[in-house]
Amino acid sequence: MDKLLFLTHTEANGALSPAAKQALNAAVTLGKSLPGSTLAVGVWGESVQAAADSVAGCGATFFGVTGKDFGAPRYASDAAAAEALIRKSGATVVIAPASSRISRALPGVAVRVGGRIETHVAALSATGEKVQVKRWYYRQRLQATMSRTQRPWCLVVDAGVFDPWQGGAAKAAVEAVAVALPEGSKRTRTEGLIASSAGAQTIRPDAELLFVAGAGWTKKQADGQVHVKEAEQHILGFLEKSRASLGGSKSLVDLSGEGREVLSFMTHMNQVGQTGSSPRHKKGLSTCCHGEEPHVVGWRFIGERRAINKDAACGWARGKADVVYVADAFEVMAKVNELLAKG
Repeated sequence: MDKLLFLTHTEANGALSPAAKQALNAAVTLGKSLPGSTLAVGVWGESVQAAADSVAGCGATFFGVTGKDFGAPRYASDAAAAEALIRKSGATVVIAPASSRISRALPGVAVRVGGRIETHVAALSATGEKVQVKRWYYRQRLQATMSRTQRPWCLVVDAGVFDPWQGGAAKAAVEAVAVALPEGSKRTRTEGLIASSAGAQTIRPDAELLFVAGAGWTKKQADGQVHVKEAEQHILGFLEKSRASLGGSKSLVDLSGEGREVLSFMTHMNQVGQTGSSPRHKKGLSTCCHGEEPHVVGWRFIGERRAINKDAACGWARGKADVVYVADAFEVMAKVNELLAKG
């Protein structure tokens, strides 16, 4: 009989992130299909009561590590809190969201408690009393189904795999877990945060829409001229109005190394495809991109796919997109931005 622990930290505002609620849903669903299992929730942060109250309807037992030392990201304090919560709960299976704090601290915690860890978990299931997970390898092109007998087993769930937990809020009875940090574990301090402005931020994992720009934006247009600055205005204007997340093809992000004029806000962090990322968004819109397989493989988790391309025989038109608009992306996006501006 396994004891399940949903493990997470609070955000700066004291709440749980959308990814955390997705991982909680995974834990609750697994618990329902695993005979004789119990579910506990372990949260750490400067204050955890509000976060616990928001998910109290899941029916779990709650444990919390609180204090100023546990509010900001820091490996030593995060690892100490996670270890204490795992030991206190007696968990055999630990389920956590793939936040930067957990991805950094939990592997070391798994070693401390004598367990094992899997990252990039894409599915959880139970066959009888055996827990099974599916996870990705080779840049999310190979998927393996696996199980382990060693406990505790820590599972880091990728964001966007599960729907968020939708239960009601209530007053949670949180059992405090005391963690005393030695002075040597407090040497790292967070002095402040420098965030991108709303207009400069282009990667938004929680956005409903992925907007992908291809190299065609930087090539000569119908008048024989290159219009990179105009392209930037169309793209940034759309991102600002729609709050979409920006992706790019490899051919576009590589242009900076070739000494050609490029989109100033496009970096390798935006690259989508075989050698880039495989984001998870409900919808995707590709512009000025031919839809070749090394790029399209990064769209495997996109629900509805649409593309704008002047070539009616491009890769998107060969069964890789749900809708293809054979049109000039400059003209289409200018009209779309005009309509969005009108509300």
